Amino acid sequence: MAEMAMEDPIADGKLVELTYKVIDIKTKSVLTEVEYPIGYVHGLSEILAPQVTAELEGKLPGDVIEVPIDCNKLFGPRDESLVFNDNIDNVPEEYREVGMSILMENSDGKSKTFIVTRMDDKSITFDGNNPLCGREVVFRLNIVTVRDASEEELELGGPVNANPDISEIVGKDANVKPVSG
Repeated sequence: MAEMAMEDPIADGKLVELTYKVIDIKTKSVLTEVEYPIGYVHGLSEILAPQVTAELEGKLPGDVIEVPIDCNKLFGPRDESLVFNDNIDNVPEEYREVGMSILMENSDGKSKTFIVTRMDDKSITFDGNNPLCGREVVFRLNIVTVRDASEEELELGGPVNANPDISEIVGKDANVKPVSG
């Protein structure tokens, strides 16, 4: 008779793979959805907000947890000086799409991502605030895998050959696609 594997709760040194959704509390709309599991080594890599990491402690594969996050605390309040309009003729065709993110550089050479938030025949509006700024959201995390991390994974802080490389949880990675709502 095959022996049942012991349940493996999330703890330091465990490799954890999960998918998640970010849901706007007010509108109930899904802002971001990650379907390709991202992996990290618990207690080692800081890809998740600390309050999310704390909630994952002790959870098991198959668990789904919801962590409310006040994005004002995380990203600070909205900065209206980061919102500007431009004549649509000044903007290359490929950027004329609501939701498109564009990396822009200021005179000091610092770059920042702006998102196209509005558009009509004549003008286009860009917003440099984090899209979650000013919102209250729930992170709904679905825990897919929990196992002991290998030595190589412990060194890397995540799965070996992770594709794509996860640099931050709320990022513009290839596997994070905004869900239009």
